[in-house]
Amino acid sequence: MRSVVITGASTGIGHATARTLLGHGFRVFGSVRRPDDAERLQTAFGANFTPLMFDVTDEAAVRIAADEVRTLLNGETLAGLVNNAGVVVPGALLDLDVSEFRTQMEVNVMGPVIVTKAFLPLLGADPALTGAPGRIVMMSSVSGQFGNPLLSPYSTSKFALEGLSESLRRELMLFGIDVITIAPGPVRTPIWDKAKALDVTRFVNSLYLPALMTLRGMLAQMSEKGLPPEAIAARVHRALTDARPQARVVASAEPLQTRIAGLLPRRWMDRIIARQLGLHVNARD
Repeated sequence: MRSVVITGASTGIGHATARTLLGHGFRVFGSVRRPDDAERLQTAFGANFTPLMFDVTDEAAVRIAADEVRTLLNGETLAGLVNNAGVVVPGALLDLDVSEFRTQMEVNVMGPVIVTKAFLPLLGADPALTGAPGRIVMMSSVSGQFGNPLLSPYSTSKFALEGLSESLRRELMLFGIDVITIAPGPVRTPIWDKAKALDVTRFVNSLYLPALMTLRGMLAQMSEKGLPPEAIAARVHRALTDARPQARVVASAEPLQTRIAGLLPRRWMDRIIARQLGLHVNARD
């Protein structure tokens, strides 16, 4: 039985991915941060699911979980690691505390670094293990190649994750470990529910308040029209099982619009976004 570790398995894409992979005969180890989530998922998913208790930013806890998985694998390699856990910190840089930006980077960038480093031996970097090398799936975003104003911490973290993924894919060829990046557009998950429920009262004196109000409405619309998390889970399954998986997979409910946005000159996109959010200089008059 092939075994996979998924971070952030309690809700959203991580939860859907765990359910999908279990349905395809995988054994799933899913990270959660709360005991009640561990109990809930164990009951819902059954014997082939094992909860792992750790926060992705806690190196010691991640190492303990990796040791636990090593013991349960009994000398075999791990078939996959899905770095899915993440958060969204909305707001303009001018208005955010540096600590908030740092939290975004710690979870979305250092989290995958910590988890990947801990589980790399199990994916095939340890020659003492038997079995084929595993694969790493990095859950990025279309924001990993497209900077979004008022979401600069999130975009920055995903740009960084894309660079990490590209570098690791080439670095880990030594062990036969592949790295696949999945870049979803809007997805109907709790992470965006939190962002669209942005409490703008803390920004009441900010010049960005009107734009933040507009953004909140846009996030609500995008979330409603977004892909279901099961659609992303299906792409994760393909990334782990296809003989020749794509290095980067974009998953969007509006793929043509996403592609066009990526092809337009950057200055054009600057002006389009400025008009949408009221960020052009005349908006201050």
